[in-house]
Amino acid sequence: MKTIVIYDPAMCCSTGVCGPSVDPELIRMSAVVNNLKKKGISVSRFNLSSEPGAFVDDATVKQLLTDHGPDVLPVIIVDGQVVKQRSYPSNEELESWSGIPASELVMKPKVRVELKLKSQ
Repeated sequence: MKTIVIYDPAMCCSTGVCGPSVDPELIRMSAVVNNLKKKGISVSRFNLSSEPGAFVDDATVKQLLTDHGPDVLPVIIVDGQVVKQRSYPSNEELESWSGIPASELVMKPKVRVELKLKSQ
């Protein structure tokens, strides 16, 4: 099974998808991570502001931060190897790493709403 670890820069919440002006790239990544997990890919995501220990515990990420500072984030690691730094991966890059078609990675969840009407 593929393992993807995403080390995010400091954000207000775990995904950065909150507040009055949300970065569309963070919305895309949130959806992609969700879809990767549904397809059986092990994905972990760490936020520098809320989980700094994860950045210290990984020797590679710690060294990248020491050498380049927080501008090196996000850092993406696939199966123990750094594959991307300073920006989030494209859908095509994620497809090549995971084997899941990019079209399936960006699928929005289908929401089913059930309405119960009271009879009068």
